[in-house]
Amino acid sequence: MASTSWQGKSEDHATEVLATLGNKYSAEILCAAQTPTSAQELSEEVGIPIATCYRRIEELVETGLLQCEGRQLSDEGRRTNVYRRTLDELAVDFSDPDPSFSRKERSEAKNRLQDKMDD
Repeated sequence: MASTSWQGKSEDHATEVLATLGNKYSAEILCAAQTPTSAQELSEEVGIPIATCYRRIEELVETGLLQCEGRQLSDEGRRTNVYRRTLDELAVDFSDPDPSFSRKERSEAKNRLQDKMDD
């Protein structure tokens, strides 16, 4: 897993990431999204209303912490988006006037291995 920095991102992006992570349920959704997971499944796993789950998913996608992995059929036979987190670890450094981030992204190899283990 490569560790990358968000050092070059704008101060607005840092504020947006911190605000998103500070929202109730955002961290729980990220933890639950280690494999491609639908909004309905995330809602049930975290124990939150589906509308709240969709709002948090949208915020997490906008900040680059979560991504849409594609579509799959739901139990009801409907096509639904599935989401997976883009990182395994995020560190925030507050020692400078502006916060800086370092993150360990999920590699494609780890995603494929996780998918095989879940099948």
